[in-house]
Amino acid sequence: MTMILESAKRMGDLIDDLLAFSRIGRAETQKTMVSLEQLVKEALSEVRQETDGRNMGWRIGALPNLYGDRAMLRLALVNLVSNAVKFTRKRPQPEIEIGCVDGKENEIVVFIRDNGVGFEMKYVNKLFGVFQRLHRAEEFEGTGIGLATVQRIIHRHGGRVWAEGLVDQGATFYFSVPKSWEE
Repeated sequence: MTMILESAKRMGDLIDDLLAFSRIGRAETQKTMVSLEQLVKEALSEVRQETDGRNMGWRIGALPNLYGDRAMLRLALVNLVSNAVKFTRKRPQPEIEIGCVDGKENEIVVFIRDNGVGFEMKYVNKLFGVFQRLHRAEEFEGTGIGLATVQRIIHRHGGRVWAEGLVDQGATFYFSVPKSWEE
């Protein structure tokens, strides 16, 4: 009975994630000036229960305002921060850093860096595909749709997403968005 209930829950989560992924492809974007600092605070608040009882080390750098769809960008950040929290679970001293680095002239580049399990760079192109997983579901929960959702959101903003990682040495996920935004 427990297996059936767990399978039903996983299927429900998968359907919810697929619906959200599909909606992002069709939803109209609401362009406004967005405080990235405020979005990060909201993302941290949303993943707070996943960090209970863990000695999380957070480093949040200076974050600019940017122009985009607030709800979509918030979802992208929640997915990226949640992944960082999830993949540092086995670390006695988990550390997550969020900040900005210099990009091209007209873009803002945001990064989320963790000291978690990392990944092999030869698989980096699989990360953003729907249902692509680099770790077994028994080790780390998830539907394999989160990073595909992030990529779809950032592409809708005219930006790009990429990642760097090393096995057992953490990962850094980047996204760029134009400073001024036109569809």
